[in-house]
Amino acid sequence: MSKKLHLSADQIQVLAPGLGTCMATDKIAVQGLPVRFMYREQPVHASDSGWRFLSGLESDAYMENANNQGAHDVNYVANVDPSVIPFLTAPIGSAFEKTDEGGDFQDAGDWEPDED
Repeated sequence: MSKKLHLSADQIQVLAPGLGTCMATDKIAVQGLPVRFMYREQPVHASDSGWRFLSGLESDAYMENANNQGAHDVNYVANVDPSVIPFLTAPIGSAFEKTDEGGDFQDAGDWEPDED
């Protein structure tokens, strides 16, 4: 089953080229919601940037279903929500969140990735 992404190929601009792939939930990639939480973990393969993008509206059950997220080029997510662009060079271990609707990203501070 192929998902219909929020933006079509002809709507994509070169905003964040050459950064590789990322994981983004369908709330961002398909529904077009803004990113409200982003973090960068150790990449799992050579083309993976390590970036993970969430809208902040995903429940635990939603996140446990792998069909609700997918691998996308970082440039695609930058086109859905250009507010992520200034943070894309942050190192592995970085995490940022928007605490207010329409607000700016802030360091997530006490965030730590789940240990598998």
